[in-house]
Amino acid sequence: MKLLLIEDDPEMADALRAALSQHGIVLDIVADLATAREAIALADYDILLMDRQLPDGDGSALLADMRASGKPTRSIIVSALGSTADRILGLNLGADDYLPKPFEIDELLARMSAVLRRSPISGAPTLVAGNVAYDRTSRDVHVNGVRLVLARRELLILETLLRNRGHTVLRSLLEDNVYSFDDEIQSNSLEANVSRLRRKLGEAGANIVIKNIRGIGYFLREPE
Repeated sequence: MKLLLIEDDPEMADALRAALSQHGIVLDIVADLATAREAIALADYDILLMDRQLPDGDGSALLADMRASGKPTRSIIVSALGSTADRILGLNLGADDYLPKPFEIDELLARMSAVLRRSPISGAPTLVAGNVAYDRTSRDVHVNGVRLVLARRELLILETLLRNRGHTVLRSLLEDNVYSFDDEIQSNSLEANVSRLRRKLGEAGANIVIKNIRGIGYFLREPE
């Protein structure tokens, strides 16, 4: 899962990055509306987390931009403006949820899961290929019904391949979904993570195969 956080408080941004990364979430962080618009134009995000009080305006202005562009991105406002009137305004502008600050990370995670479950663009809650199943809400992977523990980036690679099963996934798309734009990516980092994922799937008895399409990307092959 990849999120865009629009937050100008560096302490809050760093705290959310540290907390969400422990749950297999890639987080891009920007501090103003102008940079947020650039990020949204360049990448696809599962959810936007937006503050309202930003240096160049109200974060909720992005909601109108998203409607106008037709880009179906879910959004949760996280703001110190937490009165009933503020929450009603944010929801009426098109936010999927509104979480007043301060909040507990567990509540944010629960609200994110709820937004993904009820959104018509979220797709099936469980992705299945062969004997491998991935629960998009709990972010658990099972092989033949047995839970398989994966590292964060291995999980993100598997999720991306499952979401695009039947199609070759470009290397650039995998990197976009696995790394934030602040990460330093070593030349062989993606290959190393794919290799570890292949090994763990094989050891668990998975009957899917991750094929390398040389110079292009990867393809998830299911059993015939």
